[in-house]
Amino acid sequence: MSEHKRKRGRKPKIPDAEKTLDLPSIAASADDDDVVFSVSNVEIIPTTTNPSISSAAATTTNNHHPDHRPRRGRPRKHPKHETPEEKPPPLPRAGHCRPAENGGADFAGDVEPGVARVVPAMDAVVKVFCVHTEPNFSLPWQRKRQYSSSSSGFAIGGRRVLTNAHSVEHYTQVKLKKRGSDTKYLATVLAIGTECDIGNSGYMYIQYVMVVQVGYVDLSIEFLLLNSSFVLGDVAAMLTVEDDEFWEGVLPVEFGELPALQDAVTVVGYPIGGDTISVTSGVVSRIEILSYVHGSTELLGLQIDAAINSGNSGGPAFNDKGKCVGIAFQSLKHEDVENIGYVIPTPVIMHFIQDYEKNGAYTESYRLLLYVIGFPLLGVEWQKMENPDLRVAMSMKADQKGVRIRRVDPTAPESEVLKPSDIILSFDGIDIANDGTVPFRHGERIGFSYLVSQKYTGDSAAVKVLRDSKILNFNITLATHRRLIPSHNKGRPPSYYIIAGFVFSTVSVPYLRSEYGKDYEYEAPVKLLDKLLYSMPQLPDEQLVVVSQVLVADINIGYEEIVNTQVLAFNGNPVKNLKSLANMVENCDDEFLKFDLEYDQVVVLRTKTSKAATLDILATHCIPSAMSDDLKN
Repeated sequence: MSEHKRKRGRKPKIPDAEKTLDLPSIAASADDDDVVFSVSNVEIIPTTTNPSISSAAATTTNNHHPDHRPRRGRPRKHPKHETPEEKPPPLPRAGHCRPAENGGADFAGDVEPGVARVVPAMDAVVKVFCVHTEPNFSLPWQRKRQYSSSSSGFAIGGRRVLTNAHSVEHYTQVKLKKRGSDTKYLATVLAIGTECDIGNSGYMYIQYVMVVQVGYVDLSIEFLLLNSSFVLGDVAAMLTVEDDEFWEGVLPVEFGELPALQDAVTVVGYPIGGDTISVTSGVVSRIEILSYVHGSTELLGLQIDAAINSGNSGGPAFNDKGKCVGIAFQSLKHEDVENIGYVIPTPVIMHFIQDYEKNGAYTESYRLLLYVIGFPLLGVEWQKMENPDLRVAMSMKADQKGVRIRRVDPTAPESEVLKPSDIILSFDGIDIANDGTVPFRHGERIGFSYLVSQKYTGDSAAVKVLRDSKILNFNITLATHRRLIPSHNKGRPPSYYIIAGFVFSTVSVPYLRSEYGKDYEYEAPVKLLDKLLYSMPQLPDEQLVVVSQVLVADINIGYEEIVNTQVLAFNGNPVKNLKSLANMVENCDDEFLKFDLEYDQVVVLRTKTSKAATLDILATHCIPSAMSDDLKN
């Protein structure tokens, strides 16, 4: 039998020299002086080898025991290299790394070999601190108690920061803090896009996306703008003084293309659970059109399986090349689902930014806000044509596909050319299928409203329709869509008018949420919900005016239980909006004030006594004025 027996056991694994940076699984031995660093999203910078380290490593590797006797146990094996050029670069030594200037995350200076450097886009992600003061829609003459929140944002070109709207909704003060910094910088809101964000409930309703610019408000410029008509010009010069300290070492995020399914995404932000930056990763699991503003707006959206927690909102989602492919804004929380997050994709973001630069305008006198016009809509409601009998009844040929128009918005430009029961065959030369989809990418289809969302307000589009067996071609102008019950007040305080204790207000989604809570879709009166989902305004300035409540006084005995009831007419004249109602009541010389309400209710008050009692009621409830400021002018 041979004198040398092979020992039992598994053959030792030799670490591959090319896998040196797979560091979490490597432990430092007593013979090594190198300290292992583990940094996600790193790139290797090839450099020359440190001679001292190389010689030490060579000595350790090649020299045997002084008496040249073999050691007991298994021999230590080392990877062989034919030439010095083939040797892997050594790891950075302990104590030789220092923060880089662009955010404290890079290794620079003494660390030359095998430098691990974080992608610069990470330093563009900032933490957003906001103090909110929400208006009280149930008591519209006052505001709620202020509260604070934190979220995420990131720098883009033009010295701007992009974040989600609900991160700074109803803001009083906004401050930003860079990664690795201990300083918070004041920020000024520049623009609002009212159709690019999804709110906090399972229903996807829009609030808005904001762009903020860091600096301090220049009061002299503010005064000039408040007293003159202003059209958006140079973004960098608007209402702020640039704070160069904030932008030192900050590189703007670069936007990438729309990702494909199963593409890797990394969400970066400042969620709850800590104060430092957080990174989560996943893949794109779905790309489709999402219904925004309770179905009134349909925009492209991404679904990912990366964790998106509270505080991540507004942070960027990067692809594997370090480019931003969207803004993280919401995760779906439900007992039947797991790891479902949503991202506003690049096309929607770029549309907002370009629309802001193209069409932004100064619209508010009490706050320095610039509202973008928004995404245009085809002002129609349509029906699928998948049923063969329906297609035959509509005189469609076997090779014709499209969707049927159910209703046309009377206030939309399309109402001049399109009619109910028209069949939309194509939009801008792209054929529409019977289910309302169009080709998107290889193996994918998407709702044809995606084609509309790529346009800007005021753009024209070619529409081919089938009407009475004839094919007609129209060139229509696209515009934004206005609901009878708007989804947002765009930062304006709620309007109200008070007479004889009757508080008149307008209905909006924030108003319903204030009155009936977050489950207003189930708690609000059926007639209000029906108008919310299905009613179309008949006039451009039409509003849904209601008696919000009755402040009890001797003048309104018997009317105390009237709550959230629509006002149809005043003294026989229809009420089209709150301002028209206030004007009619203030200018009324008749003996009585007669309000025709929904459900055939009638309210009658004496004119003189009602106006006299109003002053006492305002004083009793500490209300500063009988009407909101927007109704006075």
